Amino acid sequence: MKAKLLCLLLLSGKLATAQEWVSNTATKGGFALTGTTILVDSTDAPLVLKSASLLQQDILAVTGYNPPITASLNRAGKNTIVLGTLNAKPLLQLQQNGKLKTQGIKGQWEAYQVQTVANPFSGVEKALVIAGSDRRGAAYGVFECSKQMGVSPWYWWADVPVKKQAQLFVRPGTYTDAPKVRYRGIFINDEAPALANWSREKFGGFNHQFYEKVFELILRLKGNYLWPAMWGSAFYDDDKSNINSADTFGIVIGTSHHEPLMRAHDEWRRYGTGKWNYDSNAVRLQDFWRKGMQRATNEKIVSIGMRGDGDEPMSRETATALLERIVKDQRSIISEVSGKPASETPQLWALYKEVQDYYDKGMRVPDDVTLLLCDDNWGNIRRLPKLGEAPRKGGYGIYYHFDYVGGPRNYKWLNTNNLARVWEQMHLAWAYNARQIWIVNVGDIKPMELPTSFFLDYAWNPERIGAKDLPAYYSQWAAGQFGTEQAQDIGQVLQQYAQLSARRKPELLHATTYNLINQEWDRVVNEWSLLRSKAERIGKTLAPQYGDAYFQLVLHPIAAFANLHEMYHAVALNQWQAGQQMTFANKHAERAKELYARDSLITLQYHQLKGGKWNHLMSQTHIGYTYWQQPLVNKMPELRYVNATVAGDGPVLIEPRVLSAMDLIPAGTKGHVFYEQDGVVSMEASHFTTNENKGAQQWQLIPGIGRTGDGLSLFPVTAPKQAVGKGPVLSYEWYAYDSGAVKLHTFVSPTLNFQHSEGLQLAVSIDDEAPQLITINREDENVRTWESWVAANIITKQTAHKIAKPGKHILKVWAVDPGVVLQKLVLDFGGMQPSYLGPEETKK
Repeated sequence: MKAKLLCLLLLSGKLATAQEWVSNTATKGGFALTGTTILVDSTDAPLVLKSASLLQQDILAVTGYNPPITASLNRAGKNTIVLGTLNAKPLLQLQQNGKLKTQGIKGQWEAYQVQTVANPFSGVEKALVIAGSDRRGAAYGVFECSKQMGVSPWYWWADVPVKKQAQLFVRPGTYTDAPKVRYRGIFINDEAPALANWSREKFGGFNHQFYEKVFELILRLKGNYLWPAMWGSAFYDDDKSNINSADTFGIVIGTSHHEPLMRAHDEWRRYGTGKWNYDSNAVRLQDFWRKGMQRATNEKIVSIGMRGDGDEPMSRETATALLERIVKDQRSIISEVSGKPASETPQLWALYKEVQDYYDKGMRVPDDVTLLLCDDNWGNIRRLPKLGEAPRKGGYGIYYHFDYVGGPRNYKWLNTNNLARVWEQMHLAWAYNARQIWIVNVGDIKPMELPTSFFLDYAWNPERIGAKDLPAYYSQWAAGQFGTEQAQDIGQVLQQYAQLSARRKPELLHATTYNLINQEWDRVVNEWSLLRSKAERIGKTLAPQYGDAYFQLVLHPIAAFANLHEMYHAVALNQWQAGQQMTFANKHAERAKELYARDSLITLQYHQLKGGKWNHLMSQTHIGYTYWQQPLVNKMPELRYVNATVAGDGPVLIEPRVLSAMDLIPAGTKGHVFYEQDGVVSMEASHFTTNENKGAQQWQLIPGIGRTGDGLSLFPVTAPKQAVGKGPVLSYEWYAYDSGAVKLHTFVSPTLNFQHSEGLQLAVSIDDEAPQLITINREDENVRTWESWVAANIITKQTAHKIAKPGKHILKVWAVDPGVVLQKLVLDFGGMQPSYLGPEETKK
């Protein structure tokens, strides 16, 4: 009973919504959602009318009651839902007769107010008013109501069944909410072969029927912005109805970082003449861009600037002066077409890849243009505004990635995004005032359901989800898809998957990723096997109607990635044993083939769901990479067979020296205490002995951000640089049987030098020595070094120390810069063996 109560308390946490106001229990003064009429103004925005239709659909799906929609007060029932923007006729009447006070949302961007009103009109006893400060505000009020009724935003895109209720009520009161980040959206990208083939099969391509499903999803997730698919596609040119659908759904359309003035890149292939070169072909390019602006009459954000043809860098000789001239000429076109100053049309300049170098070297754009800062394509933000600098009228934004095509490898197949890392990086963005635009590359949309939900939930109000709320977010999201009964267990499974999958992308996994000799491969495979077993057990307890959604959102990625680990483990055993001429190599070769075949069967199971509804969407190749670009088809890793008859079934494991300092720990010692084992002391950063803060500055836990545990970072993230040895300090008590030289390996997240300084720093010391300063990312301009960091999802730094004698010691880690995320600490007296994750913790 206590566990169930705890679960319910956890799930009631107000993480992604301001208030919970829909209940299946009647309350005094509440509003019943059954037996109602939906009243709208027929002259209100098309999005409001579309929202009314979708609300009608949702009430019917949940309760079985189909509320009529009317634009006439004479046809309103005794209980009526009044929906509209503040200037719609019914809402104006309510404001004028004093029944509705809307000062809390008037003039705000995309705000909504939900309120029960008694006797609002003659003949109407009670109204539920869903009022929006603008068209999207009204829609968000509707979709928050639908979500609380039990309609998941993923009801169509992941087949999440609605939660059936005989009756539903809105509690009395006034509920308001509004977003904190102005533009919040997704980028459909890297969409071939999976999404492209699927959309052709189901819709005939990326047409308005496809995009209406996307637009509805974005609105239900409280987003407002889209960069459409662009690999061989052109949103405005492929289907002339796409623009009308965007207008109807109120979605702001943009184009990617290398597609200026609302023209898809593929349109230059279709209609362009000459080279994509402004020096030699400016007149034709200007005409091309002008036609793009003339056509895009919808609400939009216009990308400006220019990159090379096909998402390539401009030539090395490209001068800042030329790019500034390009921007000046583009803004003249914007002003000419719109008939108003360019500053009145929202624009962005994406500092993507080499474009950031132009900015760093002094290139500037007008103050009204949003500077869209970018990550490194692997979830690590490259640059943030300097604190205290004069605000820009256009502000700053972030372009982030859940999916990528490029080095060191493509990653497109599965969701491998740890929400803890997404939170930590986007929290930096929010704190450093990059708040105008947040857009994330979601690849094929599926299978990025969970991180997409989180990204847009967090963008709605970053102040509502703190680091400590992350475990509860997983459970709350699970409750929204599968109900509350198993939500906590499902949330734990999702969180563990996020952490395990982020260690290394499947496209980067290979037989030598983990160490076979010291059983690291065994430990990793066992973790995945246990996770898969738990997910399968939970799945069997769910009602049958949840089966398809559970497979898509929970079980498939776990089963597929677990199987891939088993396959590479079998390959590793085969290759090692073949090298020793052991016949068991043949057994593991056959096992690897079996697992390789199972990979296809898992994909087939996904493609056959719902009668083939999701055919093609898991068809991304992921086995057999030899460089950054994907292979055309999956390819079985090389296997070796032997004819000899040497006995043995596995590598010779490293025999421990059975040397341990555990016996040196005094009896009764409490808390986390570490000891040397076989020449190594290994400590998870979160298992500190003491955490000493310095006023407002403190080391704070970020649950699940590490490859093998939690992490710690300096908060607030806007804290000034701490003097070496004077900032907040973590202490770790440990015991050694060795003395003399010892090397400390400090494991930190691959955070980049977003402050554009000498590099992010922290300091370490043992016992009474002076703290040693560590700079974690001074080398992030070296491509090979950076590739090693993001491939392993870690940066490891080494420092040399000496200890005078065996026994008790104290390791201290001093905060210096915010943004450093400490994961693990390993002291090596000479016993540290090669491994991917580092030695297992040696902790009492």
